Order: sequence, then structure tokens, then C-alpha cells
Amino acid sequence: MWTKITVIVLLVGLVMPQSYNNDWSILIPGGLEAAKKVEEDTGCQLQYKIITEENYFLFKCHHVRRRSTEMHHETHKTLEQHEHVDEAKQQEVKGRRRRQWGMGFGGGGSYGGMQQLQQQQQQQQWRMPQQQTPAIDPNTPYENKEHLNDPRYPLMWYLNRGDKLDMNVQDAWEMGITGKGIVITILDDGIEKANPDLVANYDPEASYDVNQNDADPTPRYDLIDSNRHGTRCAGEVSASANNSVCGVGIAYDSRIGGVRMLDGDVTDAVEARSLSLNNQHIDIYSASWGPDDDGKTVDGPGNLASRAFITGVANGRQGKGSIFVWASGNGGRDHDNCNCDGYTNSIWTLSVSSATENGLIPWYSEACSSTMATTYSSGSSGERKVITTDLHNGCTSSHTGTSASAPMAAGVIALVLEANPNLNWRDVQHITVRNSHVANLRATDWRVNSVGRNYSHSFGYGVMDASGMVRMAQNWKSVSTQVTSAVKAAIGPVSIPAMSSRSAKMEVTDHGDVNFLEHVQAHVTLDSSRRGDIAIYLTSPHGTKSQLLARRPHDSSRAGFHDWPFLTVFCWGENPAGTWELEIQNDGRYEVTLRAWSMTFHGTTDSPDQASAPAPIPVIVPSPSPSPAPTAKAYVPPSQPSIAPVVPKAPESVAYHAPVPSSSPTVEHCASLARPGWCGDCEVGYRTLAGRCVKECPSEGFYEGVSNNTAACLDCYYSCQTCSGPNDYECMSCYGDAELDESSSLGKYCHNKTLVFKIFSSSRWYYILSIGFIVNFIIVVLLVLYIFRWRQAKAGKTSLLDRVKNSTSRYSPVASKGLTGNTSSTLPFHDYEESSDEAEDFMKPYSDEPSAATFLKPYTDDE
Repeated sequence: MWTKITVIVLLVGLVMPQSYNNDWSILIPGGLEAAKKVEEDTGCQLQYKIITEENYFLFKCHHVRRRSTEMHHETHKTLEQHEHVDEAKQQEVKGRRRRQWGMGFGGGGSYGGMQQLQQQQQQQQWRMPQQQTPAIDPNTPYENKEHLNDPRYPLMWYLNRGDKLDMNVQDAWEMGITGKGIVITILDDGIEKANPDLVANYDPEASYDVNQNDADPTPRYDLIDSNRHGTRCAGEVSASANNSVCGVGIAYDSRIGGVRMLDGDVTDAVEARSLSLNNQHIDIYSASWGPDDDGKTVDGPGNLASRAFITGVANGRQGKGSIFVWASGNGGRDHDNCNCDGYTNSIWTLSVSSATENGLIPWYSEACSSTMATTYSSGSSGERKVITTDLHNGCTSSHTGTSASAPMAAGVIALVLEANPNLNWRDVQHITVRNSHVANLRATDWRVNSVGRNYSHSFGYGVMDASGMVRMAQNWKSVSTQVTSAVKAAIGPVSIPAMSSRSAKMEVTDHGDVNFLEHVQAHVTLDSSRRGDIAIYLTSPHGTKSQLLARRPHDSSRAGFHDWPFLTVFCWGENPAGTWELEIQNDGRYEVTLRAWSMTFHGTTDSPDQASAPAPIPVIVPSPSPSPAPTAKAYVPPSQPSIAPVVPKAPESVAYHAPVPSSSPTVEHCASLARPGWCGDCEVGYRTLAGRCVKECPSEGFYEGVSNNTAACLDCYYSCQTCSGPNDYECMSCYGDAELDESSSLGKYCHNKTLVFKIFSSSRWYYILSIGFIVNFIIVVLLVLYIFRWRQAKAGKTSLLDRVKNSTSRYSPVASKGLTGNTSSTLPFHDYEESSDEAEDFMKPYSDEPSAATFLKPYTDDE
């Protein structure tokens, strides 16, 4: 029975629409006092300020159901129409998973536990044949340069093997760099702050419980310890050294905190609150979670979380920028690609992948062009896992997945920041790129880019070298201000027939002030009947080829991609001038149409290498050997006259919607600048759009409105192609994968073309379950009535027989012949004309249960 219920729940879950809770994020320009007035007028309770630097507040409306598949339009309108409210949005519950394999949330559940070994073996064979690398003897002598007495330290193979088989952390320790003064927080399910290996380094200012809105991040305990994840990650970073407890953290003198945010509804507001927590005190945010790694999800941060990222890198750490370290993903089993994860596929995060003890690609690992570096983690059944703290003041030797890799990287970065606290967020990425080495890593796609750096889609630039990063940080001079340039390809729709590929080229001659690349984003819009059949490649003018997207067999979505910013970090240091080539490979049975693509270049005007003058790093050519590496000197194109386009100077990615007009450094038609190169208010007759002034809003994706008392081009709801306002019911036309629904009295919606089927499917299961429940209820009621009446009838018959028995019978007992004494028989009297047994048998309800006294063989339908 339970199996059937589980199957029904799973099937219903497949077609469930979005889920909303009773929280609203509200933009209130008037600040806290105005927010209190909104609370008083609407009856919704003010919870907290979501982002410290911005006037977004979270309200909880208790009169609205805690969970619903539909938005509460009445409350939404009440909030949105309040005089102090500029913007209101009911919070949608997002699917977010921890990136660890095993029991618990996001760990694969019992199914993953039962089949893990088989999946590991299958995926390891798919990734890299095991026999290509000799196994490492687990009894290999270990190095203990610091004479640590922590009992599990000898088993921490990823810290003490030496000979470029670890992350070279001990050399940094020998230099006296142990993370002192650096604060890290773990965004997860909480941390056990009283754990004996964490209590000395615990920092309450870096901790919070966003799920319960209090200051205690202690995880919720249950029978299977499903909330152990955050504590394990914290131990990798800051477990105390020389305390004779468990192991040791990479930055064992750093301060550690935890944010409990995964043990409840995860919404855009919850993510933003976590990502912006105390960003003047916290240096590094480590996150080992993300959207479903199921090979079919394309999802990323919402509006508030994106604002938290932008605010963090712009203002965090006293303007140097917060460091966000992210696990690349555990979707290898399902052939997922981490460029479909908007958190790892972001210029604001440092994405970290995993390598096994033997230097192989883990069976769970995802490959993509946004991965910057690698640390060690678990592998197949014959390879060791990660040692760290555990719940109940415990210690574990089985921490796994890219969940284990991200905290290791956070620990290494803590060492780097202690060596040079003045590094900004981009400095850290520059140092990481220059100090990641091939080590024992084995992959078939190792290549060398035009500036002489090895890169792999599975390992990024290689294993992080802690001592190399620390040494470079000590002499590093901060890179110049980040500059951004956007270029759009002038193409019409490009058709890619089934089982074929097509290329689109873009000649870049005007790339603004960007002469040395850091991040490159290719914004792609395409239509596809089956999104998972597509592979996308990007080749730079200097021959560096990045696979932006690999085939995902489980992704059957018809949504395609709409301006999705695929990221590559493999062109780091190159010049953007020249011909860029985008190749779309269609391996499916249906035609694919490339609608548009554009490039966003992020980088610097001056050479970072000249500014910092770091020591040269020898290039190690991995196995298999790629083609001969070009010289490490960055390409500098000949000077050419050009007019730099207006671009935002803030470190953020702005999706391309319309051509960027050429102008002088002061934005044309701008009445006042919000910051250098970014217009806050335009002249009369012009509207603000992404920091510049335009005469008219783009025909798609925007509507004319007012923002901060300024005429502006505002975003339509994501499903609307054209609209009259920001809400989902204010659409005027839809994109190709949706259709306009004018049946609602509230307005016009854009529904996905498969929505009717989903609603029908969902309703069908609802009706089936409802009818089944009603039928069962009627049967039970009838059965109860039948039994009740049967018992009444039985009771009445029995009392009549008792009266007959108790009356004087007209028959006398039979005398025994030939016996002396008492002549009365002791045998009971039986009246065969009216037997009580026969009467009771007659009154019994029918049953197909056989009676041994009557039948000699079991009852069958044939009889």
C-alpha cells in the first residue's frame, strides 16, 4: 500500500506547478519607518531587511496559506498598491539540493545509497578508464611538518601526501599562514557550534538561522542526521589543530560561522538574506548546494539573490568584495552540465570541481567551462573520502561529493587573504588561475590556451596550490578596475537541422576598454523541441575552444534558451579582438533555431601581469599531451582607432537587450550619474536602461515605467514578450514556447504550451484520488451499517431461543435401559426441529472463508 502511495505522490510531483509560500519581498524606498507603516496598514508582519544596502524587506502574511500552487492575487495587489511600496513579489519555493551523496536531503536518498556502488563504477568507466592511472597505496607515508597531534590527521591524504599529490597546504602553514583573522561562513543546514573541533573558532557574527529567523545556527537533529552537511563542511575549513580531536581544518586558525538556510523553504529572499549576511565582517561565503543536478534543470539566482551577489562583490569587505565559493555540482550520473546552474555559471562565484585520490574524474562530477579550479574529494569505492567533523561532537571519514571540494577551496582562500588582506574578489580569481597545477589529474580534454595555461572542462585550471597562491598574494598588486563590453551578433534566425551542426561568427573590432579578458559570457537565445539534444561550443579568436554546453539526455524540455549567459573562464588573459565562432550541434531528431547571440566581455584595460609582476610559473603539459603550447605572453592586438561604448563599470553581468550606443565616458542624455559610467536619471524624453539613456524601450522584454521617480525601461515578467507592467497578468504577447491566455478576469497571462496538459494531468490524479477516497468511504459506511444491523438481528434471535429453552418442554428426557440408580440421562438435550446452531448459521453473513467441518478442500471460484 505504501509503495502505491509513494508512486502516486511521485507522479503527482512530476506535474506540480510552482509552489508559493506566504512571504513577500517588498521594495520600500522609505526605509524601515515606511516598512512599519506598511505592516500596520496591511496586516502582514515585517520580518527583516533582506539586503543591508538596499530597501528590500521580507513580510509574512499569516492570513495567506503557508503553501499554495497559486499566487494570492488579492494580498499581492493590496501590498503593491500601498503608497510606500515600489515593488512586491510573493516568494516562490525553489528546489535547492546539497551537493553530497548519501542519506539526507539532496544526498540521493535510499535509492542513491542502494545503487551508489554500481553508479560509481559505471560513471567512472564513462569518465576515464581506471587502469590508466596506477592506484595509490593508502599506506603511503605521510608528511607532518607541523607535528599535529590530531588523531585523524594521518588519514587526511589530500593534505599530507606531498609531491604535488595534495594542495601544498603544509608549506603555507610552515610560512605561518593558518587563516588568522579571516572569517568564513557556511551557507547550509546549520553548524554544530559546540562541536569540540569548532567551538574555539566559532564566530556568532558570521552565523544566523534564516529558516527560523534567529541567531542560533544549530542544525535540527533527526533520526538519520540529515542536517549534518553544514557541520562537515565547517570542519574542513576551521577544525582546530593540535587539540587531539578528529582532524584539522585547512585554515585552522580562521573564524567559522554557519547560516542555516536549507532546512526549510528556500526562496529568493532566503538566498539573498544568506548571501548578504554581515558582509562587512564575513570574508568568504562557502556554498555546496544549488538547483537540482538531475540533468534537465536550467535555473539560477533570482532577482534578490543576484542583487546580493552584486552588492557583495561591490561593497563587501569594505569595498574589496565578498568571496563566493561554489561547488560545481554532482550531476555526473545524469550527464548534467554546470553551465546550466546559474550559481556556478556566474562571474561572481569561484566554481570548484572535484578530483579523486587517484587523480580521476569522480563519477558524480560535472564538466563545464565555468569551472575555475579543483580540490580533492571522494571517488569510486576503492578511493578514500574526506575526514572532517560530524554531528553529535563526532568525526567522519566519509564526507563526499563536490560538497567537500568547495569548503577546501574556501580554506585555501582564507590562507591567501591572511597573506594579503587587501586583495579584492577578482584578485583572488587571478591568483587562483595562475596557481592551479595539473598534479596527478587525468582527463582526455586537457588543452593549453593562447597564454600558455592548461585547462580542462572537468578540472578547470587544475588543483589549487595553497603555498603558490600565498606566495603570489604577498607580492600581488590589485588588478585595475573591471571593465565590461557587450557586442551583439548581426544575424537572422539560423536553422540547424536534425543530426547536424551550424556555426555563427562574430567579428569583434570594437571591444571598448577590455584588452585583457577575465570572464566571457555568450548570451544565447534558441528554440528547440528537445533542449537536451544540443551541444554548444565557443572558439576565441586565438583558438581557445570552450564547450559551453554538452548533451543532456534527460533534458526533454521544449523551452530552449532565452538569453542564457553561458560562461567560460578559459580565455583568461586573451584579447577579445578578432573572430569569435559559436557552434551549435544538434544531435536530435528535430530542428533547432538559433535566434540571437551576443557576447559580454569582462576584463581589464591594463595587463594584470604587468601590474603584479608575479614570478613566472612553469607550464606543465598534462597527459595526454596536447598540441605544442604557444608562448605564455598574452596577445596584444595592434592599436586601432575606436570609440569605446558606454558600459557599466560595476562588476555585474547585464543581459543584452538592445544595441549599446556609442558615447563619451559621460553617458549621453544623462541628467545625473548614479556612479561613474552609470546613469541614474536621463534628460526629458529619455528613459534609463541598464545605466544608459535610450529614446524608446526595446520592443521585447521591457515596458515604460517609473523607477526611483525616473522614467525607465523596466523588465516584463519573464514569460511575457511584450507587456504593460511587471506582473505575470500584464502580458501583451508571449515568446514562442508560450501562448497568451485572456480568459482570466485579472488580466492576460503567458502560459507554457504544455501547461494545459500538466493541469489536466494534475487534475486527473486529483480526481482519481478524490473519487477513490469517496468510494472507499461509502464502502466503509455501508459495511459498518451492515455489521451493526446484523448484530442487532443476532441479539434479538438469541433472546427468543433463550426464552424457549427456559420454558417447560413437552418432551421428557430419554431413560436409560438396564441402568440402576439415577435413570436420568446426563447428555444435553437437542431439539433437531429448531437448532440454535442452525439458526445462528442461517443468520451469519455470507463468507467465502471455508469451514473445515463442512469442506474437505479449499474453496475455489470454479466451485
